[in-house]
This record gives sequence, structure tokens and C-alpha cells, in this order.
Amino acid sequence: MGIVDFTSVNEEGIEEMIYQSRIAFIFILLGILAGISVADAQSPQRVVRTFRENNEAAILSDFREFLRYPNRARDLDDIETVASYIRDELIEVGVHSELLKIDGVPPIVYGEILVPGATRTLGIYVHYDGQAVDPNNWTHPPFEPTLYTASMEAGGEPRPFPIEGDPVDPEWRIYARSAGDDKAPIAALIPVLESFRDAGVTPTSNLVFFFDGEEEAGSRNLGDYMRRWKDKIEDVDIWLFFDGPAHVSGRPQVTFGVRGSMGLEVTVYGATRNLHSGHYGNWAPDTGNILARLLASMKDERGHVLIDGWYDTADPIGDEELAALRGMPDWEGQLKEELGLVWTEGEPEKLPERLMVPALNVRGITSGNTGSLARNVIPNTAVASLGVRLVKGNEPEHMKSLVVSHIEKMGFHVVSEDPDISLRMQFPRIAKITGGGGSLASRTSMADPFAQSVVAAAREAAEQTFGEGALVVAPGMGGTLPLNVLTEVAGKPAIIVPVANHDNNQHAPDENLRVANLWYAIDLYASLLTMPSTLF
Repeated sequence: MGIVDFTSVNEEGIEEMIYQSRIAFIFILLGILAGISVADAQSPQRVVRTFRENNEAAILSDFREFLRYPNRARDLDDIETVASYIRDELIEVGVHSELLKIDGVPPIVYGEILVPGATRTLGIYVHYDGQAVDPNNWTHPPFEPTLYTASMEAGGEPRPFPIEGDPVDPEWRIYARSAGDDKAPIAALIPVLESFRDAGVTPTSNLVFFFDGEEEAGSRNLGDYMRRWKDKIEDVDIWLFFDGPAHVSGRPQVTFGVRGSMGLEVTVYGATRNLHSGHYGNWAPDTGNILARLLASMKDERGHVLIDGWYDTADPIGDEELAALRGMPDWEGQLKEELGLVWTEGEPEKLPERLMVPALNVRGITSGNTGSLARNVIPNTAVASLGVRLVKGNEPEHMKSLVVSHIEKMGFHVVSEDPDISLRMQFPRIAKITGGGGSLASRTSMADPFAQSVVAAAREAAEQTFGEGALVVAPGMGGTLPLNVLTEVAGKPAIIVPVANHDNNQHAPDENLRVANLWYAIDLYASLLTMPSTLF
């Protein structure tokens, strides 16, 4: 089959496309009147689904090959190899594609499809890098994809990858690094474009593909790429962000925002050296206890942050967001049972509501040693790592200043470097605070007409794969993604359309993807890329 060049259609071709569309509409209408579904009239969604059903083994085989490419975020050689592979795959299915490069950093895989007469442009963001791995913690080597009959937790067993003609069970799991985060959306895109090419299906929007190679390293250069190649993205009307997991219920979701993040480290000081607890206990300041009391002053026993002004700068939640929160499935009981929790912070508010306010968590505490390494000493320092999750309206440095002010109110002299002896003799309590910066939260209005179009398309795909009423529409999700770069630098709204199963072990050993979720990703692309122009 020849590749369809969407950029080369002349005015006569456009007239022919319009004519064919009218004929197709008449055919569909007649089919409906005869009791035949739109799908039977070969809608684009039906074309894609038929292609997938006829090529399931081959699609899994191609995904397997893709997963074999190591993609550790900080290994530039590996990242460049993966980027070249993706570029070549896009070219093969009719996309104009190239690598955008800044010296010394992972490239952006760029692609575009220009559709004559299209009145909008969709930006597709995916990242192709992955988290670091320790093979010793994996059941199988992380870059040797392994197929299981079900999840390991559910008692699944390894099995061979299917060959042409073999049935494929949607409950199978593919285990490999980046299977769920975030190679799956790329693996799903290729067969969709291949089916479009073979069947002569034309997207209803211009398409811009912007695949990031350092998301797992903080997307530090994404903004520079977008500014340097502004001309390639300036026509994008809305960004579709393919990342993140499904809802905890297992149902697919569309999400309109993410939290930002910031890390802080707090160190408190005792004596200038560790002291023998027998000789100095009950006399020398106990740094572990000092730190524990300081941390306890920041939150009450139900998780309400006690730092003055903590909740003041959060943007209010709109009517559409409130309605979405009320409409989300109540999975609280099942989730608490799964996690062994009798109570949760913020009760009676549920998890989706708690994601809409800034959070303060203790990520780790260090003071001396425990277990077999425990010694009878009073440590001279104690250190806490704090994780701050930001919501729309929170500025990282402002939130840091609130933490600093609170610590000062608790009687500590705050420094940014280890204190010398003269400073130690001036102040009875000293706290060193380092860190800050971080990433901003982002949230797109759910009232945006573009957003409503995306929800409609995602709902169609979700119901094809998971049944009626399957789609969950969420105002925000808990993780942090570089959405703010897209929304602030590009100045356009962004919506998250996750495809991975909620239990994909993202960032962890034995990361995996449920096959049904790969099929959903294919259905989702088919719906999004052919959304009726009249919707927005």
C-alpha cells in the first residue's frame, strides 16, 4: 500500500473528499434506517478496530520489539537510539517526522500531519524515556518483555507471545520497563495511522506529535525546545497528554490537571559530634525528638496542615469541577481495604477531593541508625525530607516561604548552610532548609469547548472497550507532569488522556501493561483523531 500524503491534496481533491463524505453520510443514514449500526458502515473507529482485530499478534510483536530498547532517562546514547526508532516508525506510516536536537540533551521526536481544510490542530504529547532500573528487583530482565496470562498478583503465568492467527486474551499482561509509562501510547498510535493509511482515512484535524525524551528527568529542556521551535507548535489548539494511569477503579479516565511538586530538606542540630547515650543521655539535645516535634507541629492528627496560609493561594474549584467530583465513582472503601487503611487524612473528604488541595508529606527521616546497625549514640543531626504537592495557584517559592516562617515561629534560627560553632553558640535551635523550586500545577477549565469535545471522543472509545458509562472524568490527578510547560510556554490548554492500567507498577519493578488497555489506547486515538469538526 502506498502512503497517503495528507499535505498534497489540491482543491479538486478537497472537492472529491467533500463529495465522498456526503456519499458516506447518505450510506450511513440508509444503514441506520435499515437497522444497521454506524460501525457497520465503516466509520473510522470501525476501520481501526477491524485492523486491530486482524493484526493483534503483530501489534503485540511490534510492541515487544519497541520495549526491548533501553530508555533510561539519563542515558543519552540509549535515548537517542529510541528516538531514532520512533522517528522511523512514524515516517513508515506517513508522518513527516524528524528529531529536534539541542546538544547534550535528549531529542524531541517531532511529527506532523497536515490535513487540507482542517480548522484545528491537535498536539499529541508522549514521553519515551523511562525510569532507572535495578534488574535484581525484577522477576524478569526489564528490557526483555515477558507475557503473562494475567497479573503476577492474580496468579498469572508466563506464556509465549502469540503468532499470527493465535487468539489474544485482553487480560494478558506485558512486563517490561516503560510498558505502562510511557511507551504504550506510541505503540498504540502506529497501528492507528497504519490503518488510516491503508484504508484512506483522513484525520479531521492537523496533527502535531511532540515526544519528550526526558520527562522522567523532569523535562528540564522541554520549554527550551518549545521556544526554539515555536513555529512548529504555534498552531496547536489543544494538547492531548498521553501519560498516567487509569482511575483506581480500573476504568479509563480523562483528567484536566495535575499537581505541581517541590522537595525540601530540613536538618536540625544537636552537639557537634555524636555522643554516647549512656554518658550524655538526658543531657545532650536529642535531635530525633527535636525533629519529630517540629514535624508534628506542621500537621494535625487528621492531616490538616497547620502552617499559616497553606491553603490560601489555591485557585477555587469551579462548578464544572465540583460536578465532576460528585460524579466520580466512589471507590474509597475498596481502595482502603486494598491498602489496609482504617482511616485516611482529611476524612470525610475522599481521595479526589484531597487531590485538589496542597499537600505536605514527610518523604523520609534520617537520624542515626536502626535495626542491626543501631548504636547507643545521640545523633548530632536529624534530617527530614519533605514533599510538597502544589495545586493551581500555588507558587513553589511562596509555599517554601510559608514552611520557613512556620519553622521560625517554632523557635528555630533558619539557615541554608551548616552552622559553624559561633552560630551554634548564638542560637539554641537551628534548622537548615534546602531545596525548593519544583514544578507548577496545571488545570484546564472543564468548561472549555475543546475539553468537551475531547471528553465526548474519549467516552466513545471507553464504551467500545469497557462498556457503557465506563469513562471517569476527573478535574485533576495526583501525580506531577510537565503540563505547565505546555500551558504556560505554548499558551494552550492541555488535557490528560491516560491509557495504562491503574496497577501497572509505574516506576517500580515488574512494570506492566494490560493488553485491554493497549486496545483501549488504539480505540481512543481513532476517536480523537477523527472528532467531528463541528464539536469545536
